[in-house]
Amino acid sequence: MNTSQSPDGQSLRLLAVHAHPDDEASKGAAMMASYAASGVEVMVASCTGGERGDIQNPAMVGDPHSARDMGGARHLEMAKSAHILGISHRWLGFTDSGLPEGDPLPELPVNCFALKPLEIAAAPLVRLVRRFKPHVIVSYDENGGYPHPDHIMAHKVAVEAFHAAGDPLQYPGTGEPWEPAKLYYDLAFNPQRFRALHFALEEAGLTSPYAARLANWLEADPEGHTPLEGSHPTTTQIDCGDFFEKRDAALRAHATQVDPEGFFFAVTPELQRKVWPWEDYSLIESRVPTQTPEHDLFAGLR
Repeated sequence: MNTSQSPDGQSLRLLAVHAHPDDEASKGAAMMASYAASGVEVMVASCTGGERGDIQNPAMVGDPHSARDMGGARHLEMAKSAHILGISHRWLGFTDSGLPEGDPLPELPVNCFALKPLEIAAAPLVRLVRRFKPHVIVSYDENGGYPHPDHIMAHKVAVEAFHAAGDPLQYPGTGEPWEPAKLYYDLAFNPQRFRALHFALEEAGLTSPYAARLANWLEADPEGHTPLEGSHPTTTQIDCGDFFEKRDAALRAHATQVDPEGFFFAVTPELQRKVWPWEDYSLIESRVPTQTPEHDLFAGLR
């Protein structure tokens, strides 16, 4: 049997649900590129167009396209990233909510993604799940990976679609039912990964960009020993170090959002492969028998 097929001969399919264009590059990009290269069908669903994003790359300040049409610029960046990773992509069509800042926080914009009723926000994703028929869905935890309102809503719609897409009584008119087999949360902010990279940089005599983040975690730990674990344990590590360069190229494709001299590129791919050649996930639900720890999101499906 082809290892990129399920036992019934179907191509294995993975759907990653993200809030904005660029999230797919900073969370799970090497994993997706690795699976795509092996013959798995990989698709990213972007819930919003990132229209309310600010310029995060100093070299792009004053760029006329993004100043005039940030959403259009980010559409082009997303197409470039998807091409680099070898994946397909779909827009769900919602409006970016923006990241509220200030004290008190301002209200979210009318009609934005984060304010949609769940059944409205989830319907396009249910339709996509029923058309694409993924065996595995990957998204964020309850905090959205970090508490951006669109990330939190992306979590909600991913969980809703995972549970509802196989039920013929739910979301009528969105296609024939399809029941995904496994749901994972991405652990891109795994404290143990940052800790390992931090100490590797220090041992190499290099400046670590993770010191402040680790200090905050340590301060939050009443024992003062080690960074707190996330609310979901690491159950699954995907060895994808050979695709770190593709991940970095996909990040750089999002030129408005990613500084090529910034945080994401502080550790060379070579050092990352030596210290932490994995991307980390938590298995939340499985409809097929599997045992953790896993080293394959399709464990139990091949």
